[in-house]
Amino acid sequence: MTPLHGGRRGEERPRTIGVGNMSSRFYVGERISLRALEPSDAAVIAPWFNDPQNWITLDRCHPMSVLREREFIEHLYQSQSELVLGIVRAADDQLVGVTGLHQIDPVSRRAVFGILIGREYQNLGLGSEAVRLMARYAFFELNLNRISLSVYAFNRRGVRVYERAGFVREGCSRKSKWRHGAFHDELHYGLLRDDFEDTEREQVDDGARLASMAT
Repeated sequence: MTPLHGGRRGEERPRTIGVGNMSSRFYVGERISLRALEPSDAAVIAPWFNDPQNWITLDRCHPMSVLREREFIEHLYQSQSELVLGIVRAADDQLVGVTGLHQIDPVSRRAVFGILIGREYQNLGLGSEAVRLMARYAFFELNLNRISLSVYAFNRRGVRVYERAGFVREGCSRKSKWRHGAFHDELHYGLLRDDFEDTEREQVDDGARLASMAT
């Protein structure tokens, strides 16, 4: 399906799955897809938020119940300023994480980005692909011009993922977050549509060069 907004001519985009397809996936990448969340997903997602390895990197300190997560998912159906999608493995539709756009501003065409991957699915490159896929959806389908995020300085893995996707560091709030008995710096990143398109173009060019070297 043709992207709703922009994109370079001849560039392959993730395809949108129509209503007639039995799959709940609607934005498809290589190894993962994005889909709408269902209330039944709460039982899978809530433990991810309660996992100490995960919540230490999040802007929250309170436990998440399945009921509260279900209520949040149901709230999303009515929200015009938040979009949170499930990340599913393309091979088997297994839910592996969630990613979202928050504080969506249709006038200034901007939003705040977030992502969470279940521990058992981390370090497999799925999060990196999810960041890029959600960025494509934000820029080429929702026609946003900017997405931003904040990440703790000690979350080096997250920083690497965001920078590889093209996010640019725009500032630092020194010792602004309390975690593990100490204050930590919070880094602020932004990604513009133009910058993302440049990053995508470079990756395509690098892939073409590697392919030509192999032949």
